[in-house]
Amino acid sequence: MSRKYCAIGFLLFFTTSALSLAQRISGSSTFRIEDDLEERIFAIDQLEFFEDTTNLLDFDDILQTRFQDNFKIRPEFDKSNFNIDHTYWVKLSIENNPNSSKKWLIEFYDQSIDFLTAYLPDRDGNYQKTQLGDALPFEVRSFKHKNFELIIANETQGISNYYFKIRSSQKADIRIAVRSVNRFVYYALSEYFAYGIFYGMIAILALYNLLIYSAIREVKYLFYTFYLVSVGIYAMCVDGIAFQYLWPNSPALNQVANGVFSYSIVLWAILFSIKFLNTRNRSYTIHLILLGMLALKTLLFLGGFWVDQKLFEIKYYDVIPFFFIFAASIHIWSKGYKVARFFVIAYGVLFIGVAIKALVNSAVIPHHTLLYYSLHIAFLMEMLLLTFALADRVRILKDNRDRAMQRTIRQIETNAELKEKVNRELEQKVSERTRELAEKNQLLEDYAMQVSERDEEIKRINSLLDKDNYKLKSSIRESFQARLSNKLLTLEEFRKIFPDQSACLRYLEEFKWGQGFECRYCGNLKSAKGPKLFTKRCSKCGHIDSVTAGTIFQGIKFPLDKAFFIAYNTITQHEKKTLDQLAEQLELRKNTVWAFRKKVTQSLQESEILQPKWNDLLVIQDFSIS
Repeated sequence: MSRKYCAIGFLLFFTTSALSLAQRISGSSTFRIEDDLEERIFAIDQLEFFEDTTNLLDFDDILQTRFQDNFKIRPEFDKSNFNIDHTYWVKLSIENNPNSSKKWLIEFYDQSIDFLTAYLPDRDGNYQKTQLGDALPFEVRSFKHKNFELIIANETQGISNYYFKIRSSQKADIRIAVRSVNRFVYYALSEYFAYGIFYGMIAILALYNLLIYSAIREVKYLFYTFYLVSVGIYAMCVDGIAFQYLWPNSPALNQVANGVFSYSIVLWAILFSIKFLNTRNRSYTIHLILLGMLALKTLLFLGGFWVDQKLFEIKYYDVIPFFFIFAASIHIWSKGYKVARFFVIAYGVLFIGVAIKALVNSAVIPHHTLLYYSLHIAFLMEMLLLTFALADRVRILKDNRDRAMQRTIRQIETNAELKEKVNRELEQKVSERTRELAEKNQLLEDYAMQVSERDEEIKRINSLLDKDNYKLKSSIRESFQARLSNKLLTLEEFRKIFPDQSACLRYLEEFKWGQGFECRYCGNLKSAKGPKLFTKRCSKCGHIDSVTAGTIFQGIKFPLDKAFFIAYNTITQHEKKTLDQLAEQLELRKNTVWAFRKKVTQSLQESEILQPKWNDLLVIQDFSIS
């Protein structure tokens, strides 16, 4: 089946190409009015034109006989070669036939041309100037139609030359149709009828999804409604319908409308895809990439207002978000998210339509009516499939909910049966336990009497122990201070008092904050626990203070218990150990011992304490950091 469709596609492509090539070979830029012919369409590569790079020529200049040789047919020229900074003069020659029974007109397909100045010959050989373009109010047009139409006089025999001056801020598709009025009326009515169906379906789908949102309040339906409205208005801008019906007296909007609503399509497409595919939970990487694309598109959109309106033009990179949404939906579907299946099909159809439209705009595929409206068809199919995808999602979620509910009901029934069985067993065991508890309660009452008597005895003994303990603690504190102040302790004896760094920190904490906290910066007396052990945070200024801050032990790079011993050895009144002895005994470098001893000595000198004691080391300030 797929090979059959591929063959049909290739046949359509080569047939269209062959017809286009035949027109280029057999036709010329001169059209002969004949009643057996309804119309002929001239693409830019079949017309005589001149590209004015100076933008200085006027109609009198190009009408000169010597200038006429500059009008040439350039088969290699297409829409992609159009330079928005130049002026284009197009010449169309028509061989009149006053005996024709039909009325004839000239039609320009591209309604996005900003300024189209037509110079139409009259029967006296003079030229009448007519201004057209989407930069002018819609009311100036002689035909109230989305395209630009001009009546052909066809009153005199011979060849009449029609000249057109074209300026546009966007790449213009210069394509001229010469057709009878009857053909134009039939074509226009059919086209507007198709537009009515297209925009009517968009309006119905948007209203349908808006009603669903109002009923269930799921934001994805609101995003999809905005997406549908954006697609509809963007298509109206491309077709020229928006200028005709929405803002006919505001031609300035035509210069930015395409950019505004193309951005709106990307915005709501990405937001809808994020919600529908649940990318935040299904694939957070895809979620971030989609948000990044939206941010970049937003920057380009804002640049169109403040930097250059050329950024509003549709570029090749505008298809990247849709391609990535398509690829992301395939990835999420492949991971078992069944809800995404119709979403994948919808964006697959849209991507095909976008690709065909891009190929037509870039003149890779010859112009054809069906191919020209490929994006409209793709958008319509995509919107129908996405609406079906939303309904399919609800159906799948409902089925999952029903299955979960059935499992829950079965589990509840099983639990009820187990509960009854357990209750019967519990009642039997409770009765047995009650008898046992009654017997044990009697034993407990007997034990309670005995415990009460012993408790009184224990209280009396504890009272005596408290008195002895208080006396013992007082004796230990006095002995400890005497040993630190009056005796040269050995390292082993010193380590019995300060065995590790934690003991040193606890000692400093008791000495520094045992009588209460006072902030060194603001004098506040209230504090809270700090982020680490042995730290406090001031409740007023937020300063974090540690037990070593502001002392000689602040910022040392070796164990605190060793620093305690070096400081103790430095202030003792007895024989001091040499640097080599201390370094070897404490397993430290000689320079480390020397530097800290010097720091202690300098701080004592700065504090002017003549006969320092152990507690003086804990209160002197480290002057080397002030």
